Amino acid sequence: MLSRTWLCALLLAAGCRGSGQGQGHAQAPAAPALAVESFPELPALPDPFLRAAGARLKRPEEWSAQRAALRELLLRLEYGHAPPAPREVRASEAARERIDDSLERVQLRLEAGPSPRVAFWAGLIRPVGEGPFPVILHIDHRGPFAASQAAEVARRGYLYVGYDPTFLDPDEPGAVGVAQAAYPAQDWATLAVWAWGASRVIDHLLTRPEVDRRRIAVTGHSRSGKTALLAGALDERVALTAPQCSGTGGAASYRVRDPGAESLAQITRNFPHWFQPALAAFAGREARLPFDQHELLALCAPRALLVLEALGDRWANTPGTEEAILGAREVYAFLGARDRLGFSFRPGEHEQSEEDWRALLDFADRVLRGQELPPGRRYDRLPVAREPRFRWRAPTR
Repeated sequence: MLSRTWLCALLLAAGCRGSGQGQGHAQAPAAPALAVESFPELPALPDPFLRAAGARLKRPEEWSAQRAALRELLLRLEYGHAPPAPREVRASEAARERIDDSLERVQLRLEAGPSPRVAFWAGLIRPVGEGPFPVILHIDHRGPFAASQAAEVARRGYLYVGYDPTFLDPDEPGAVGVAQAAYPAQDWATLAVWAWGASRVIDHLLTRPEVDRRRIAVTGHSRSGKTALLAGALDERVALTAPQCSGTGGAASYRVRDPGAESLAQITRNFPHWFQPALAAFAGREARLPFDQHELLALCAPRALLVLEALGDRWANTPGTEEAILGAREVYAFLGARDRLGFSFRPGEHEQSEEDWRALLDFADRVLRGQELPPGRRYDRLPVAREPRFRWRAPTR
């Protein structure tokens, strides 16, 4: 197998980073002319333990440098690079009200970035009391308080935080959002913009005395699930990442796909603004991608990760998600954190259901609060037990 040194050299020669610098969405050029056929075919998931020099990792202490290399590969070719965190995120309360005797709702206007500052909105539902409370940060394109289970999350003892990322970047091909306008030199696509916004919400949360800084979870459904996964993978302040039905461009492998699932060609054609333009060049040639989504999942390790899926949601590619989970599980095992990777496959369709919220909160209770799981609740079983299609395994001493 050719080393990733060779692969990265091809990417650098193609100039993937900077292909859209200073352009935003509206004037972004076509995908760079990558020599995709020059990339080696890797029919199975690439080995995340294979270093750029060609040797495999031997010790868990080596993971940090490997993680950085994989992170750069994913950003360069799939999501683009967000700007650094701003020095300050300002917050002002637009409204505050009691829901009942036990819950309080607060609407926040946040400002981040350079001058002119980027403004967006978030909402809190918090238990009455001093705390500190663990946090469930919910990325929700419908609005900060749209989730039907928001109050129930707070009644379980969590600070519910709703964040609508479309204030930063509208979900429209060709649109230039306020965040991209404020940072014209970045090559970030929309998913990276939305994930950057989630981190700016966390910046503010860490200034609030009622927040338990060490126990912050991020979740979302569908395109918000892709965003939540990217945000949790990149921001190491997130203690638990929980994408739900995130599908293609999220937790599902590009290489392993159900015939009825969304393909790389379909998602980059219908939502080109979500990704780096270079990604579309691999449509129909996914085996030549120098990465796959198990490596995005692995960026969360050894922090907690819960992948939530619906068995009837063929579009989100359940088999591909299973394969990616099996790949990420090798990394979690290598780091001695296998019990911090969980997955839940429920019956049903493409939605964030009450059962998904219960599964998330039960898992969060265990990994964030040290509580026992309810009887019968498990997070270590795939729908059908099977062996992975890849042959590599975690290094052993």
